[in-house]
Amino acid sequence: MAAPSPGPREVLASSPEAGSRAAAAGSSRRGLLWRLRDKQSRLGLFEIDPGHELHQMTCMMQAGLWAATQVSMDHPPTGPPTEEDFSQVLTQVHEQGFELGTLAGPAFARLRRSLGLADEDYQAALGPGGPYLQFLSTSKSKASFFLSHDQRFFLKTQRRREVQVLLAHLPRYVQHLQRHPHSLLARLLGVHSLRVAQGKKKYFIIMQSVFFPAGRISERYDIKGCEVSRWVDPAPEGSPIVLVLKDLNFEGKTINLGPQRSWFLRQMELDTAFLRELNVLDYSLLMAFQRLHEDEKGLGCSLIFRTVRP
Repeated sequence: MAAPSPGPREVLASSPEAGSRAAAAGSSRRGLLWRLRDKQSRLGLFEIDPGHELHQMTCMMQAGLWAATQVSMDHPPTGPPTEEDFSQVLTQVHEQGFELGTLAGPAFARLRRSLGLADEDYQAALGPGGPYLQFLSTSKSKASFFLSHDQRFFLKTQRRREVQVLLAHLPRYVQHLQRHPHSLLARLLGVHSLRVAQGKKKYFIIMQSVFFPAGRISERYDIKGCEVSRWVDPAPEGSPIVLVLKDLNFEGKTINLGPQRSWFLRQMELDTAFLRELNVLDYSLLMAFQRLHEDEKGLGCSLIFRTVRP
């Protein structure tokens, strides 16, 4: 199911060097204490440094995303959304010998703004300001998973077929989020392709990380509602490895939603009905356990909202 395309546009990408210098200057001002705390929060994740086999590719992704976001900043979408917003393909050719494609760029730019996400923050997190972090997933797919250096955004490689289906459903996905701003569906923020020289295109998507901020999260779960192959060997006690556990690891535990139960279950019904309409079967309920400080107990507000609050 190919997504419609009005014909690709190709431009020579601007250099992110100025953005890199600004990011580097900002990083130097953070101070030693901030960097030590940031390093501690990354335990179990792996910096993709110059010795890493994926370093060159992720550097291209960073430079490409910096330039792609700059386009949406220089030419913000105006007026009501159009069909072209969802079908536009913009290809930027970089002097470093690669091309980065941005699919449905105006549609995703509108979506990011509707979620209150500033392009400047998005660009700073995904651009060359710091190395991406590799996340070793327990998923059986062959996809590669990355986190932005601040762990706010999640990047995942996708097959071309998966991208085509995603783009075909994108208008209805955006409409669903507009109707249901408290939807529990993952927030998709961008779809891109990367081609080095004359090689094969690699596709990847960008999402908001469900597990942000990560500093106080002690347990993470990926729940599918079945028991077949749904066990992950826990990390040894005291290990810094970050694991996402599964259904059988959650056995014997319960979730008390309190006064949030009614809307939460209703929203799950709406979201699953939407996925059923799209004939989408692959799903997960991602959950995180975050211990409360003493002064946070008994406040009567939702743990969900505290977890995602910056």
